[in-house]
Amino acid sequence: MTAIEPGTAAGRAPGDGSADRAGPGRTAAPEVPAALAESAESTGSAESAEPAAPLPPGALVAVVGAGTMGRGIAQVALAAGHPVHLYDQDGERAAEAVKDIGARLDRLVEKGRMDAVERDAARSRLRTVDSVSGLADAALVVEAVAEDLEVKQNLFRALEVLVAEDCLFATNTSSLSVTAVAGALGRPERLVGLHFFNPAPLMPLVEVVGGRTTGARYTALAGATVEAWGKVPVESADEPGFIVNRVARPFYAEAFALYEERAADPATIDAVLRECGGFPMGPFELTDLIGQDINEAVTRSVWNSFFQSPKFLPSLAQRRLVEAGLLGRKTGHGWYDHTPGAERPLPRTAEPVDAPPYVTVGAVKGLTAELAELVAEAGIPVREGNDGRWRPGLELPGGGFVVPATGAPPGRGREWVQVDLALDYRAATRVAIAPARTASERTAAEAVGLFQALGKKVSVVADVPGLIVARTVAMLIDIAADAVARGVASETDVDRAMRHGAGHPVGPFGWERRLPPGWAYHQLEEMHGYLPSGRYAPGYALYRRTFQGEGADG
Repeated sequence: MTAIEPGTAAGRAPGDGSADRAGPGRTAAPEVPAALAESAESTGSAESAEPAAPLPPGALVAVVGAGTMGRGIAQVALAAGHPVHLYDQDGERAAEAVKDIGARLDRLVEKGRMDAVERDAARSRLRTVDSVSGLADAALVVEAVAEDLEVKQNLFRALEVLVAEDCLFATNTSSLSVTAVAGALGRPERLVGLHFFNPAPLMPLVEVVGGRTTGARYTALAGATVEAWGKVPVESADEPGFIVNRVARPFYAEAFALYEERAADPATIDAVLRECGGFPMGPFELTDLIGQDINEAVTRSVWNSFFQSPKFLPSLAQRRLVEAGLLGRKTGHGWYDHTPGAERPLPRTAEPVDAPPYVTVGAVKGLTAELAELVAEAGIPVREGNDGRWRPGLELPGGGFVVPATGAPPGRGREWVQVDLALDYRAATRVAIAPARTASERTAAEAVGLFQALGKKVSVVADVPGLIVARTVAMLIDIAADAVARGVASETDVDRAMRHGAGHPVGPFGWERRLPPGWAYHQLEEMHGYLPSGRYAPGYALYRRTFQGEGADG
């Protein structure tokens, strides 16, 4: 079974882990948030890519491993019309898996997502076998066994002498090199990584990972097949974390760092990322759902895979939770108390105050212009500053300024209030603001009143570099740019992976296109000046995108 980190995508839920109705291969239209997954490495081939047709529905699919992931993959293949042979060394677990899959299909019928004829046909196509020799006729073998290189290599080595020469091998590994798994085979070119996300019947994303020796036609066949199963395939190189596990790390890491810096409490950070950043769940509630031990183990694995780069530094606060056995929902307590009847802490929200009678603007552009437009729409008079005085943002009646979050705190003597980045300021229901430590109470109150007049809840957080959303997004863009520059995946596949596998509202390059040119580079450059650990030093790939015109929008 793949050792992945679950997460939660918007509108997807653990529920029954079942696939959608309307015929083979379609995934369920989820109802409640769901558990996701995490990954590990790869792509490369000496062959030129060829268009490939998917495996025909009648082709036999073998699934090895009858744990949670194996059962999910078997269900997906059944729903797509394939006969499926399921093998597990533990025969009792394989028999339990058949009953479990049957129960899931029953629930689909009850919910109107599959009719009884489809269910009965799917059930009739599923059988267990008591040895690998029962998989000899397979056209595709997907393993979902323990994350142990020797176990996986021995399995494929045994299968290689049984199956046809054109049988496709797929490993669902999340932490091992696909190249290393294939290294034990006589024909390593036919082994690919197919990294499904948990629960496999619900989660749309599949990372298709080509190892160093994987043949391009096998990668293409694997991608075409999972797409025919109703999934969203993305191609990844065989590098640590594949796409999602690598690129998603800042979403967790920056929230935990902000907590350790005492910028805000978990409930407030979660609320700001949800209600201002547009993410479906905050990182504290999401890791409580995933399991702190699982999330921390994936972070530590990626960190070690990159030779302990500060970009992927694990959280000491999260380590303490794991050491204490406070693993989240499964133990009743993590960042939050999940025991029956426990009250969920509320995010920090400012009390209502009066709106300022007017604001003054100068030569505004970018994010400041968006804010000025909303202020005018709210009926607050906007005066033009035509006195020749430089204005860094929206000037409040008391002489203070509201400015978009930067990578540095405003500094001594500044009457500034920073406002965090939003996915869409108009749609956001909450904003985070941070008055400079030297800002007057009047300036802070006028800023709170201004955003309350725009219909927003306001969370006042500490004056730290990058605030919450801006800091997270800048790091997501930096890590994604590095992955693309190193050939891990295309910009399109990175964005697709983060939307469909991590549930992000837009991918990193979607954020980049919404923001002023060079925004992420300059945010991180300023942050690095205040926090010079190397973590926030903008990567060379981001530098090239900013100053040498590289990237899709260069």
